[in-house]
Amino acid sequence: MRASETNPERDTPWADTAPPAETAPSADTAPSATGAASASAAWELLLPAAGAPARARGRSLQAALREAVRSGRLAPGTRLPSSRDLAADLGVSRGLITEAYEQLTAEGYLRSGRGAGTWVGEAVRQARPRARDLAPRTPGARADFVPGTPDLALFPRAAWAAAQRATMAEVPHGALGYPDPRGLPRLRTALAALLARRRGVVADPERIVVVSGVAQASALLGLVLHARGTRAVGVEDPGSPQHNALYASTGVSTVPVPLDGEGLAIKPLRASGVRAVVTTPSHQFPTGIAYSARRRAELLDWARSVDGLILEDDYDGDFRYDRAPVGALQGLDPERVAYTGSVSKSLAPGLRLGWLLVPRWLAEEAVERKRTLDLGHPTLDQELFARFVERGDYDRQLRRCQRAYRERRDALVAALAEYFPGAEVTGIAAGLHVIAALPARYGPERDFLARVRAAGIAVRPLAEYTHARAATDPDAVHLVLGYAHLSPARIRAGVRAMAGARAA
Repeated sequence: MRASETNPERDTPWADTAPPAETAPSADTAPSATGAASASAAWELLLPAAGAPARARGRSLQAALREAVRSGRLAPGTRLPSSRDLAADLGVSRGLITEAYEQLTAEGYLRSGRGAGTWVGEAVRQARPRARDLAPRTPGARADFVPGTPDLALFPRAAWAAAQRATMAEVPHGALGYPDPRGLPRLRTALAALLARRRGVVADPERIVVVSGVAQASALLGLVLHARGTRAVGVEDPGSPQHNALYASTGVSTVPVPLDGEGLAIKPLRASGVRAVVTTPSHQFPTGIAYSARRRAELLDWARSVDGLILEDDYDGDFRYDRAPVGALQGLDPERVAYTGSVSKSLAPGLRLGWLLVPRWLAEEAVERKRTLDLGHPTLDQELFARFVERGDYDRQLRRCQRAYRERRDALVAALAEYFPGAEVTGIAAGLHVIAALPARYGPERDFLARVRAAGIAVRPLAEYTHARAATDPDAVHLVLGYAHLSPARIRAGVRAMAGARAA
């Protein structure tokens, strides 16, 4: 059967109406409302072929149409235009289109029926493009002790929704324009009061920059330092491995500086030659220590002596369980410390909301970098969070989290004592994780980790956070165990399963 006989001129070009029942597409390939759009987009692929030399034009049209079907640009069930209409649109003879339809129908790419037109067939089952989810997760784990995740079920949905409704009702139209790249004055004022009250920060609203979490704050500082000639910054060892990639993206390398029992070791810091260093002094990640008062003073003396800068990441400074949280280092010398924090541990990392408080001598450059990166943080998010802080909802959320996380910390420490006698647990005074050093009889560490992971338990060894591990016993097992996102019952069951895997 010739395609010209099955494409009456009454057919509408690129129509997506259903054909008669006897030739209708199958249910899973029935044309959708997007059929015409996909066909129209694919038609553009035929234009270069229509302009090919006369002798090659027919083959070129067939190849272009075949590729449009094979690639999914023409989806199964899409109705094609009549040969007359397509020939007119492309400026070619109708015979070339008829011949192309016949050839691809014979090959199975197209199908046709008398009086029903020509349709893309179902023979080609090209996988439809799918959006992948690259969010960091541990799927299928019986127990997930990977640190760094808060309990997202504690997110205050009701209070957040109330603040959102009030914000949408009250925010003026003019506020929806491009914001101050530093952040809305209302939010910066609220943050200055919050940080001064809870973290002992010397907070000037004019030097606060609202950012998309500590990651963006680090990138901003890296760009500013690089522009000033800095090519390396010191990082704690052990410490967060994310700092390496963050600063490398700004052209700044990282130099590991070891810790001792009081914090960052000053002698190796001086020997490193760097003039900027990234620290977590209130609750060091991952060891869990708080820098001693003496080490804080020594660190500030170092910064003054080299005309340097301390980059303070206060990632979970609000969560301390044995006494009031240790104040931020920035409060001791606001001109030598750039302070960063976020809501990632207190509310949810998906909000992408944080703050950067910079020394006066860096403020203008940091703000300009923020401007060029994204023209400022989303206005509605800022208005909402400002209201959330002003009404005391954020303080209530912090107290709620503190109670829950203390209970889970206690459950983890008790379970480790029961199922791993002799284990030394440190870093328990604050934060969302502990360090568990298991005796040598539970090792070697590599074998222990293999058995535990085979049992479906997600854990991270301390070695993953170190540049050069120095352990007195190479057979001992050192784990960094996060607990904030697990209920006490799940914590106990996970530790019991971990002990069972060790004994297997």
